[in-house]
Amino acid sequence: MFGIGKKWERELESAADTLVTADTLAFGGVGIAGTLLPVTEAYERVSAALDDHPEEVRRQLDRVLASGTPAGRAYAATLLERVDPAAARAAWTSLRDDPSEFTTFVGCVMDRETLGAYASRRLAAA
Repeated sequence: MFGIGKKWERELESAADTLVTADTLAFGGVGIAGTLLPVTEAYERVSAALDDHPEEVRRQLDRVLASGTPAGRAYAATLLERVDPAAARAAWTSLRDDPSEFTTFVGCVMDRETLGAYASRRLAAA
């Protein structure tokens, strides 16, 4: 066997790697065709692994929060809400003053936003 670890572990790590480099935040299909972006598919793969492998997902989310792009950190904090709401709140709080920008998509609408503004809205909604 050439790969280390189980198939689900490799797939989870690969999905987390995609989140680390994410440049866009989109939780559903984008554009007129409703196309799922690769990063959205990665987010969904990590999300799907939560029920069966919460500890490993948590490790991957911590990695994305530590070394991810602004969009990647937003994905990780969002997923963290399902695993550990208190840790998610702490993550959003730490991101509140981050001036880094990323692209967001809601359906056909593309926008730019700072991570700090996004985090502040998530905190207000919690």
